[in-house]
Amino acid sequence: MSAEDRRAMIVHAVLPLLIEHGANVTSSQIARAAGIGEGTIFRAFKDKDELFDACTAEALRPDHVLDAIAEIPVDQPLEDRLVEAAEALGAHLERMGALMGALHASGRVKHREPGQRGRGGRRESMAAIRGAMVELFTPGEDRLRLPPEQLASLFLTLLFGGRRLASDVDAPTTRQVVDFFLHGAVEAG
Repeated sequence: MSAEDRRAMIVHAVLPLLIEHGANVTSSQIARAAGIGEGTIFRAFKDKDELFDACTAEALRPDHVLDAIAEIPVDQPLEDRLVEAAEALGAHLERMGALMGALHASGRVKHREPGQRGRGGRRESMAAIRGAMVELFTPGEDRLRLPPEQLASLFLTLLFGGRRLASDVDAPTTRQVVDFFLHGAVEAG
């Protein structure tokens, strides 16, 4: 196994442990989950901080959600496409939030160095997600009131803005958000 493959294997084994234990996960727990010896961890990563940084970077990558969106059949109704995409995006946000929450709760708070900018990756991720959403709006675009690019941006704004309320009892379901987005607040007729 190459060094990069070994690092990736360890990261994927550690992510669930970090969500469960935060930064308090032990080297022996990591080794057991990855099926390796503790020494192998520190041959792949110089210390647990480097491993945790790699796990955080992996959790923030949009690859999994982009793959899920790309697999949505574009021949199904737009409403169904958007519900599937919204559910995939919601799961992605929940995974990221669970990891960040667990790390923060266990006392691991990374402060940016002066002059360090962390927004470029987020901007690139959002651009990639927006591009994937444009692909879902493009079939049948002749029936749309706005261009697919604008609709993708509006949909993501509505969807992500509502995530802050997810713990509310009356929070809308994914299907309700999509229905509101597609049909508005006023009854037809």
